[in-house]
Amino acid sequence: MWVILVPVGMYITFLLFPPTIHNWLDAVSLFLLSATAAIFPIIINGTPIFLAQWVTLAAFLSYGLFFEMVMMQLTVLLLMFRLRVGINELHRYAINSIMFFFSSLLSGLLFYALGGAEESISITKLFLLIVCYGLSYFLLNHSFLTLFFRALGIKRSLISEDVLWEALIVTIIVPLGMSLYYLFESMGWIATLLLGIPMLSASLVLKLYNSSEKLNASLQQVVDIGHQLTEKLFVNEVLDIFIQKISQTLPVEYAYILDVNQNELVVIRRVEKGELKSNDIPPIKQNEGIVGQVWATKKAVNYSTRLEWKEVVQGYMPEHVESVLSVPIMRANKVVGVLLLASTKKRAYSKYHLMIADILCSYLAVAIENARHYEHTKRDSEICPLTKAYNYRYLERLLNDEFTKLKYRKRSSLSLIILDIDHFKAVNDTYGHEAGNEILCTLAERLKNLIGDEGVVVRYGGEEFIIYLPEKEKEEALSLAEKVREHIANSPFVIYNNLSKERNRVIIRITASIGLATAPDDASDYLTLIRHADRAMYIGAKKAGRNKVATYVK
Repeated sequence: MWVILVPVGMYITFLLFPPTIHNWLDAVSLFLLSATAAIFPIIINGTPIFLAQWVTLAAFLSYGLFFEMVMMQLTVLLLMFRLRVGINELHRYAINSIMFFFSSLLSGLLFYALGGAEESISITKLFLLIVCYGLSYFLLNHSFLTLFFRALGIKRSLISEDVLWEALIVTIIVPLGMSLYYLFESMGWIATLLLGIPMLSASLVLKLYNSSEKLNASLQQVVDIGHQLTEKLFVNEVLDIFIQKISQTLPVEYAYILDVNQNELVVIRRVEKGELKSNDIPPIKQNEGIVGQVWATKKAVNYSTRLEWKEVVQGYMPEHVESVLSVPIMRANKVVGVLLLASTKKRAYSKYHLMIADILCSYLAVAIENARHYEHTKRDSEICPLTKAYNYRYLERLLNDEFTKLKYRKRSSLSLIILDIDHFKAVNDTYGHEAGNEILCTLAERLKNLIGDEGVVVRYGGEEFIIYLPEKEKEEALSLAEKVREHIANSPFVIYNNLSKERNRVIIRITASIGLATAPDDASDYLTLIRHADRAMYIGAKKAGRNKVATYVK
């Protein structure tokens, strides 16, 4: 499309509006000023805005439509180079070229149609025509961009920050372009210096101001992300929110968080193209590959192209990656992990991105440490220190949540098994309490292996255990309870007689009495369910001769 529209259109424009150039030095000075303006674009919401149209406006008034169109095309080409648009994005060159081609052509034709082609024209009328020219140029550009984004399915607000900036710039280029035109007509190329130097200086200051505002906004965003990270109580939550937020803040296509585990870096979070992947990447040693070197040197690295890192990388790296940013995750001046971000675009990361990533990694290190401490404390508070089975505190919280699910029909049923070791006091009296503890620990381990993922094993207290079975009807739970009873009765325990001088090894057998209750049939709350299962165990099993399974009977 570009080959048909732009070259052919430019040729026709040349035939209709051929430029008359008496002094090539003057003409070249305008082009150089326009090209210099393209070097200092202002990026607002990802849209580059450059102050070159006041120069092309003066060129249009001095040399006509064709000269202005050529100058604008060359200026846009330089702008694309300045923005480092790669060969793989050639469509951006074509789209911008077509957009500015039509904007220049239609605005120029409007100018001529309203009387701009007249030889004798008053300053007032010329000013009004230039205002019409500038407004039409702005509206055409905005319309083309809106149509383009909508074609891509991207909603673009009609009144946004970058649109307001463009409108403001129109109010600058109209009087400035007219001033340059009159000075240029009387002074030639000297006029480009008189107006060009202060305008380029102002453009540079505006660019620096915009960068400062962007940095301040990003730092505030980083602080907000830091607060969100420290609010999370679990490591997985911290990692999820970190990946989500850093992907929104930086140009990230691939993200990896690696944790220092003894002498290796282990991947603990891997996200590629927005999709969570398994952490099946082999561990990395110190000084091995990019992240290994970051770990060893405690220094971040920023690679702009594949050529810079292809000799460094070892092991896994996604195809087509160009830019790589890797930052050490530090705590107390010690590397506790490494972050690696990657993009398929060249020069995707700048010093600004590196600074943001470094600050976020500082927050991440603190948040992970706090989350691990919380998880460790929580785990200790919910685990029986002797048997390593869950304790009653955990059971209370679990059953409370499960009965809530039952209430809202997210669970159809749940069963509870209580077992009590028969004649356990006699074991303690005969072999010592340490031997009794050995039996409790072995029994807890056997129960966990036997139940597996079907339920949760809890030490209820003393020689009693509870087995919680979600989504188990009474018949299924009864069958499993009988299986547990048989396993206990038929599997001998090896203990040491701590009451004998020799502390000899002894093999004994034990039995257990088991009670069972099921909700919602037998109870409407978890305390009642425990009480009814306990009653079934004592009345239906213990008093019936022990080594039996009994269900709750109303």
